[in-house]
Amino acid sequence: MSKNFNDLLSNAGSGPLKKIAVAVAQDAAVLEAVSEARSRGIADAILVGDKTQICQTAASIGLDLGGFTIIHEPDVPAAALKAVELVHNQQADILLKGFLSTKLFLKSVLNKDVGLRTGRQMSHVSVFEVDGIDHLLFLTDIAFNTYPTLDEKTQIIRNAVEVAHACGIDCPKVAPLCAVEVVNPKMQPTVDARALTEMYERGEFKGCEIYGPLSMDMAIDPEAARHKKADSPVAGHADILLFPDIDAGNITYKLLVRTPKTRNGCVLVGTSAPVILTSRSDSAETKINSIAFAAVIA
Repeated sequence: MSKNFNDLLSNAGSGPLKKIAVAVAQDAAVLEAVSEARSRGIADAILVGDKTQICQTAASIGLDLGGFTIIHEPDVPAAALKAVELVHNQQADILLKGFLSTKLFLKSVLNKDVGLRTGRQMSHVSVFEVDGIDHLLFLTDIAFNTYPTLDEKTQIIRNAVEVAHACGIDCPKVAPLCAVEVVNPKMQPTVDARALTEMYERGEFKGCEIYGPLSMDMAIDPEAARHKKADSPVAGHADILLFPDIDAGNITYKLLVRTPKTRNGCVLVGTSAPVILTSRSDSAETKINSIAFAAVIA
């Protein structure tokens, strides 16, 4: 079971070597990350983008690109689509966002001809190692689904549970997060959280435990859960934090990223292959963590 990123990196490196298609690869942090992934035996990469800019960027950080396949495509939309096509055609196992906007990147991922749609609900999963918490935290959805319906939350949970299983967590504890721990008809997230709990109790979810509504403190802090007398093994020990909307999720994500002693990685799932959807401002460490995370899932 992966309890931290050292475990994830080790597990990713012990499996078969994966292939990453990088969309618009002329980005220093991305190149540093794929180089590190190859040195660790996690994944090789196909670099798609402007070859001159890719080589100049690599030279600026003292990186040798010898052995990497580079596909020259100076047009950004065309480069993004080419990288997606490589994954679509199973010439690569993982798609990695490079130096382009999320909107343009996702447009290629959703392309009707060579995109990575499966018919399933797509959702974003971030995994965090947080000092003081003895297990990984999976946050969903903080970047893709804006204001999910109850049906969408159902699939978002199933996606996250599959991801947790891939990381060796046999029965992840899922906390549908809300501002309060009681059902309030005027607060739709609490109504949804209770509905998800009842669905779990009826056996509609497998391989996990679900209990909500839970506030953040009750979800991750055993002392808070004891103090408020929460009657569930999920309370205080949640593995998966289901956010009610993108506002709450994204704010929490950006706070954690800038909190000392945290490490994180991100993937988009529900696609035919893992898609690494990090911010252009994310560090090389976040990107290599995301590659390891995606490789374990793949």
